[in-house]
Amino acid sequence: METVMGVFASRERAEESVKELLHKGVPQDSIVFLTRSEREVMTLRKSLGAFVGGIVGSGAGVTAGVAAATLFSIPGIGQVFALGVGAAAALGLAGAAAGKALSASPNPSLERAMDSPRPTPNEKSPEDLAFLGEVLKEGRSLILVRTDSQEVAEDAAGILDRMGLSSPWRATEKMQTAVRQIGGISVVDVWGGITSGSNSAMLREVVSSLLEKGRKHVLLNLRGVEYIDSAGLGELVRTYTTLQRRGGQFKIVNRNPQVQDLFKATMLHKVFDVHEYEASAIPAFGPLTTEIRPYSSIP
Repeated sequence: METVMGVFASRERAEESVKELLHKGVPQDSIVFLTRSEREVMTLRKSLGAFVGGIVGSGAGVTAGVAAATLFSIPGIGQVFALGVGAAAALGLAGAAAGKALSASPNPSLERAMDSPRPTPNEKSPEDLAFLGEVLKEGRSLILVRTDSQEVAEDAAGILDRMGLSSPWRATEKMQTAVRQIGGISVVDVWGGITSGSNSAMLREVVSSLLEKGRKHVLLNLRGVEYIDSAGLGELVRTYTTLQRRGGQFKIVNRNPQVQDLFKATMLHKVFDVHEYEASAIPAFGPLTTEIRPYSSIP
């Protein structure tokens, strides 16, 4: 399953992106719009319902599907709305039952559904959504595309890179990786770009291989990374949540000013544990560095 993530500073820009995704043929049940704003989700719901109804001949099921929303409550962040067909399923969230379905059909409307009781703050929220909630907390909105189709993922990444807050610079080299062990920490050095297609798949395979060996504490060294697109951002989120679920840790070393700008624009610098130097990142893992073997390879 490929994950593509776009971060937006305005609802209008996000709305244009969703419309372009739909126009390009990205399946509506692969698209989820996330926001903390009730007004924003209501406005977007109406606009998208009319838009999709127009391009497919006002099919009630399609319009209702795009307008479906799920409400989650995240401790410390508050309510988060996920707009889209089968939002929880498309997100691949664990514990999705914590969400409250809103306006699964045209009647009752989302406005009427808003009068229903909200999830209480102490309800368990999906950890994936809780993680993304930190980005939403900073006033950004998110569009996620989850798909098994590589072609759809690449189309979606192109649109979200152009319309969202991803930087415009591109990688010229294929991604390469190398793994070192420092005590119980796996340092993954990356060069090139973390992008849709084989590059994202390569990072996923490296992390999966480490987990198979019982190595769940990962430091991702981005010193040689030239570009991270929306699919790459989605892969970083996937890596973080995968390691968290396995009881591990995920930290990043980054001295590239372009990557720094991307993290700041998307607010991911407030979510990922990012260090400028490896020397400061290693101690942050705690007692895992008791056996220091700076350049040993994975057994």
